[in-house]
Amino acid sequence: MNVLFIITDAQRADHMSCAGNPVVKTPNLDKLAKEGVRFTNHFCTNPICMPNRATLITGVYPNVHGVRSNGINLRQDIPTIIQTLKKKGWYTKAIGKVHHQYWLGPFKHKNRSAECLTDWALKKDKSYPVRGNFPSPYYGYEEVELISGNGTVCAGHYIQWLEEKAPKIAEEMKIRVQNYDNLFSLFCEPIPTELYSTTWVKERTLAFLERHSQGKYGNKPFYLHCSFPDPHYPLYPPDEFQDMYKPEDIELPANFDDINNLYNHEFLGYHLKHPPFKKAFLRESNEEEIRKITALTYAAITYVDYSIGQILAALGKLGYSDNTIVIFMSDHGDLMGDHGLLFKGPCPFNGILQLPLIWKVPGLTKPGGVSDSLVSSIDYPKTILNLLGIKERRHPFDMQGCDVTQILKDPNKKVRDCVFIENDEEVGPLEARLRHLITEDYKLTIYESLNDFGDIYDRKIDPYELNNLWYDKNFRNKRFELVNKLLQENLKAQSYYPKRIAGT
Repeated sequence: MNVLFIITDAQRADHMSCAGNPVVKTPNLDKLAKEGVRFTNHFCTNPICMPNRATLITGVYPNVHGVRSNGINLRQDIPTIIQTLKKKGWYTKAIGKVHHQYWLGPFKHKNRSAECLTDWALKKDKSYPVRGNFPSPYYGYEEVELISGNGTVCAGHYIQWLEEKAPKIAEEMKIRVQNYDNLFSLFCEPIPTELYSTTWVKERTLAFLERHSQGKYGNKPFYLHCSFPDPHYPLYPPDEFQDMYKPEDIELPANFDDINNLYNHEFLGYHLKHPPFKKAFLRESNEEEIRKITALTYAAITYVDYSIGQILAALGKLGYSDNTIVIFMSDHGDLMGDHGLLFKGPCPFNGILQLPLIWKVPGLTKPGGVSDSLVSSIDYPKTILNLLGIKERRHPFDMQGCDVTQILKDPNKKVRDCVFIENDEEVGPLEARLRHLITEDYKLTIYESLNDFGDIYDRKIDPYELNNLWYDKNFRNKRFELVNKLLQENLKAQSYYPKRIAGT
């Protein structure tokens, strides 16, 4: 089988119409869900781009692969499922956002990144540091067409494409990516639809599928990583999609007014009073800003959905529908006005932790399946290798996830009684370490810096996470049970490196 792995950036689980959102229009994702299985309880392994994306190709927790926060390159020597598939005969290709190495400038110049924004945009000694030196293969990908950045602030191979298509805009982009404030802005200068980053990912994906169908890669099946930088800010999707959503029509989250209570929160209160790193994390917002960014986010999602529709149509046209596994997910969520907050950051709330997930496996998944079973992003690597018939001894060693194949066959099956989430955040002055435990009934968050405090929410009775049960006297026994469960899951997730090399 071929594999088409589609991933977006910062898309919440409830930002699809098939997930019950009454406003956002995602007809192509809805159709994919009707043809496969949609998961309603899928959670990230870490709610930050680089750590979770590293887990998706290594199958281990961030404390094991080492990318505990953004700004830490994934080691080149760590085994990945992409390397495994390449060795077993798949043609491995990545298009769009990969984010296995840092984007922003390093603390020391000796540290290098193949994805650094300025190294793609600025010449040093009359040449660009990365372009001709991009490593190949890249974590197992034989071929990469890269985007570094998001929305309207992007570099990578995308900027070379801009140089060919629109030299003036390319030069403007080179200037734009040098100011990191642009990357953490809500909005930036628009780019024509035909040159937008989502358009580029779609066109390069379609071009690859066309080449593959023409036999340009021999008889090899493909593993295609198709990664859209949207709907992560800064946003400016095409005007025709913006026209579909008006800020004044956007309803605020039911828990929007909870922001005042958060100032008394033993962890969040300090960060709200002392906003970390350009107000790009745990950002307090207002009604006008939230309505505007939500409308733009919906527009960006609908344009991504439109692009996914063209890609899925190409699969059918080229004869790939019956022999291609299709997966759709995102890397983390966004607060999007929950509790009066925007963006992401270390917090106990569901908006950043819960992700969309759809699987379509020809001959295995039954149409229209919906599973409430708990699953984690760390489960993806083991599941895809098993579905492709890769024997366990050929897997990357010490993979820690579960195989969810039986859920794909029967959405009522369960493979987990909980999900464990590591959450380290290191950016600017912000250094935080949280651990989350998700069960079917409860969600627990523990903070490294605080003794005898945490957040516990009843997932069924309190879906808006307004009533912290930590101090509830009638909840003491359950609190102890949940904390003990988190401790056990944390112990199971810890690294077993370095390995023993002698008996005594």
